[in-house]
Amino acid sequence: MKHQASIPIESLTPRQIVAELDKYIVGQAKAKRAVAIALRNRYRRQQLSPELRDEVLPKNILMIGPTGVGKTEIARRLAMLVRAPFVKVEATKFTEVGYVGRDVDSMVRDLTNVAVRMVEQEKMEEVRPRAVRRANERLATLLLDRESRPKRSRRRETSPLEMIFQMLNQYEDEDLSLPDEEPESPGEKLDRRAQRRKVMEQLKSGIRDEETIEIEVEENITPFVQVFSPQGIEEMGLDTDMLPPFGPRSRSRRLVTIAEAREIFTQQEARKMIDRTAVVREAVTRVEQTGIIFLDEIDKIAGSGRAVGPDVSREGVQRDLLPIIEGSTVATKFGPVRTDHILFIAAGAFHTAKPSDLIPELQGRLPIRVELESLDAQDFRRILTEPKNALTKQYQQLMATEGVSLEFTDDAIDEIARIAGEVNARMENIGARRLHTVMERLMEDLSFDAPEHAGEHIVIDRAYVQAKLADVVKDVDLSRYIL
Repeated sequence: MKHQASIPIESLTPRQIVAELDKYIVGQAKAKRAVAIALRNRYRRQQLSPELRDEVLPKNILMIGPTGVGKTEIARRLAMLVRAPFVKVEATKFTEVGYVGRDVDSMVRDLTNVAVRMVEQEKMEEVRPRAVRRANERLATLLLDRESRPKRSRRRETSPLEMIFQMLNQYEDEDLSLPDEEPESPGEKLDRRAQRRKVMEQLKSGIRDEETIEIEVEENITPFVQVFSPQGIEEMGLDTDMLPPFGPRSRSRRLVTIAEAREIFTQQEARKMIDRTAVVREAVTRVEQTGIIFLDEIDKIAGSGRAVGPDVSREGVQRDLLPIIEGSTVATKFGPVRTDHILFIAAGAFHTAKPSDLIPELQGRLPIRVELESLDAQDFRRILTEPKNALTKQYQQLMATEGVSLEFTDDAIDEIARIAGEVNARMENIGARRLHTVMERLMEDLSFDAPEHAGEHIVIDRAYVQAKLADVVKDVDLSRYIL
């Protein structure tokens, strides 16, 4: 699997980071500046002397803004930009009844798992050319064996009983060679080498990729063991990659194309080539130095001043989060991981609660406050057209797979943005996510009938948008359920 190419952090100035984020996220300049500074400060810290480096702690960020304005997307794109380990955690998962503060460390373990997979993929890509060569060699051996099998079977046309008598006779004569094995002559060896070269050339050129072959596939089975925890007996999965001699593996034979077999063998050979210990060591270092944890819905664990009911558990969750954000050592299956320099980005709408409702210690660990603005119709118009992954571009590419050329006029985009803004104002404001529901409703009929319109050029204008959405928008009850 190919990953998006990462950009070296030393080549990214804060201004360039904001410019990269602008390609996918509209507006929210303050939030972009804050995360850009936080990311650049990480690079600056790496340039300090070792004794001072450990003293500079990350400036964690608290994003305040309604849902659907880009809080999660900013953090996610930031991590993708520099290929940093990233994980998103809902703070509310720790507030379930009976699970107060349960396993808050799991966010760090999840981040470490992400980092290990990320580093493993990068290392496998580095050795991929050599792995492909080895995979082709394995395929050539299989193909040659398959082609020579009929010849051997014709030479060994003896019944099982005759085989037994032949073997007994050989033991009596103290000749332990197998009865049907005949030494290859020099000519046969040269012929086999020529055949192997020919097969290797065919595999490299890809002319046999569609041919099928039966191979043996080895699959890991993740074992589960029962462990005792404060909550009772729980099941825990073991990482079989870390314990190869003990991990059970399932073998099965599958009929696949040569192209698929090459990819399977390439993955197997690449895993053999990489140093698993070095992968884990680098992954842990990345987590500790460049990891990002996005803590969403943090306003849901903020108390409102009362000391009864669920507020008690909410404050308990805050106090359990505190040592992780402050800096502690978490035990993972890959070894201890320090959280001192992990960047935490917390976010919440804070409709009913205020940031000051968080416990003072947690407020102090989130020193940078950024308020994100609500989105209006003008923002929606930009979201529909400017980003690389704009919705209109997505639908145009989707319809192109059916042979339909799709065009959105400017007045159609204006109308879609106006409708999304109107519905948000009248009902629950879900920000840019409203565009997804509006666009899906708009494109429903065309998506259904697209195969019948292959080769056509379809223009979506204001009249088309109004015809599809006007009734739904006017009927408040209907729009409440559909949009």
